[in-house]
Amino acid sequence: MIAGRFITLEGGEGAGKSTQLRALAAALRARGLDVVETREPGGSDGAEAIRALLLTGGADRWSARAEALLFAAARADHIEKTIRPALARGAWVLSDRFLDSSRAYQGQGALTDADILTLHRIGSDGFLPDRTLLLTLPEGEATGRAKARDGDAEDRIGGRASDFHRAVADAFSRFALEEGARVHAIDASGPAEIVTLRLLDAIEDLLP
Repeated sequence: MIAGRFITLEGGEGAGKSTQLRALAAALRARGLDVVETREPGGSDGAEAIRALLLTGGADRWSARAEALLFAAARADHIEKTIRPALARGAWVLSDRFLDSSRAYQGQGALTDADILTLHRIGSDGFLPDRTLLLTLPEGEATGRAKARDGDAEDRIGGRASDFHRAVADAFSRFALEEGARVHAIDASGPAEIVTLRLLDAIEDLLP
């Protein structure tokens, strides 16, 4: 049996992760691959229940520590119930967000990157993607896309201040610099179909 692969799409608000995940999945299916599309937080029954807790309510609903623990719990269930079984049967799994989003969003202030990685080691045995595709856009363009998508209906994380999202973007950039073998930065500007081709090129070495 051909081994499955686990690919994650990361980036800030408005980068086009969901759109590109669907397009990349279609391109891989056209090549005859079994593809599972999933997301975080979510992707399994337990994780979807936690997602509802995380993304609704006021900005102060959870402390930074409680929020990080909830994300780690959701991820542990997602990996156990969805990701590992799909990989075991030879499928490719594409996830809209994964660990690097927790590192970028929750690994600030009260918690460090090392803290988030420790939670991931405890909850998910340090499981990592085969490749992480980081979609990058200039701040102004990303903000415009997110506003066009969400209007005034932002969730409690997406609705945080611009300086928070700037720090998130800086964290993602650092991951790409420090972990370049796994994290590949992809220019998300231009026509969607061109961005999809860039993503395919970035995983060409993994394709059977």
